[in-house]
Amino acid sequence: MDALNEMTALNASVGAEAGQPFTKSNTTIINNNDSDFNMFDEINDLCDIDESYLHTVSMTELFDSAYQSKPPIIDGLLYRGTYLFAGSPKIGKSFLMAQLAYHVSTGTNLWGFDVRQGKVLYLALEDNYPRLQKRLYRMFGTAENENLFFSVSAHQLGNGLDEQLDGFLQKHPDTSLVIIDTLQKVREVGGENYSYANDYQIITKLKSFTDNHNICMLVVHHTRKQTADDKFDMISGTNGLLGAADGGFVLSKDKRTSNNATLEVSGRDQQDQRVYLKKNTETLVWELDKIETELWKAPPEPLLERIAKRVTADNPQWCGTPTELCEYLTVDIKPNAITQKLNVNVNRLMDEHKIVYHYKRTHEGRRITLTYEGGVSKRDSCDSDCGVCETPTQLTRTDTQ
Repeated sequence: MDALNEMTALNASVGAEAGQPFTKSNTTIINNNDSDFNMFDEINDLCDIDESYLHTVSMTELFDSAYQSKPPIIDGLLYRGTYLFAGSPKIGKSFLMAQLAYHVSTGTNLWGFDVRQGKVLYLALEDNYPRLQKRLYRMFGTAENENLFFSVSAHQLGNGLDEQLDGFLQKHPDTSLVIIDTLQKVREVGGENYSYANDYQIITKLKSFTDNHNICMLVVHHTRKQTADDKFDMISGTNGLLGAADGGFVLSKDKRTSNNATLEVSGRDQQDQRVYLKKNTETLVWELDKIETELWKAPPEPLLERIAKRVTADNPQWCGTPTELCEYLTVDIKPNAITQKLNVNVNRLMDEHKIVYHYKRTHEGRRITLTYEGGVSKRDSCDSDCGVCETPTQLTRTDTQ
């Protein structure tokens, strides 16, 4: 049972409405050096022995776990996962893909959205290098960029593409975005069968790769000629494509000759939005006109505000039991309830207040560590023998690794 308390859940795929792929940081810490016990190997062994075995989690266990989300690529717009980007031919999709790739690779703000910098691989499979050169020069000039990579040829899915992408990511582990332009270019041989099952399987394979590598994959695709009230119903193929993806974007124009376009955004991890864009006729860059839907913001959480006042740059770490934390914050909350509240709000505590929350069960009982990011040494700042601060990596946020 002691070993059981040193485990954590594997990265899950992107879930409905709860957010990005999560790392479970339960009563727990991953112990990568512990070769004597791996809970998930044990679960797999049980499944091999008994095909009727179904691993379940109770509601109590669910709230007793802290799931740390992965940081978005573009706050409020693009997250880690697999996304479809659809539009009719020659509408300006490739220019927008180049724009997204450039902004992510440089970490520069896009249309008021904050961007997290990361390397980008853009598979421009319907282009050639001379055309890319002219396009990028017109859009961004001759600015140097060592974080943005292009290729105009790649293998097909199931016939070498996985290996090519895996090789690139091994060489560039800080890659956060891969763009495939277009889906048809990487479909498996025989992938012209547009059944729901086939479409779903294609995106599921890409999603499996994406989730395993903790990146965002943006897959460019075409729309049908037929119009629809719901723009996402115009995506070519069956609903299996969008059904398997984590979200989608549809770029459309009322008139092909117009410089105005609408970008519909929908996904599991962001609020539906309609972004109105206008193409700069000189640079061909898409500029923001307006956004129809404002992002929803969670109401203030008094508990997090109290913690933020106590755990600061001057007092960068607190470590103790849930009971001691209730006393420290002078809040009338039961110890198990404060733990559950923090488990649910672990990402919000970090995003809004830059405080890393860690919760672990030890032989002595439950321990909570709150660390102000950017504070002093974790080992030097904790004056409690909590058993959590002994290994520096135990306090590292999993979503930054």
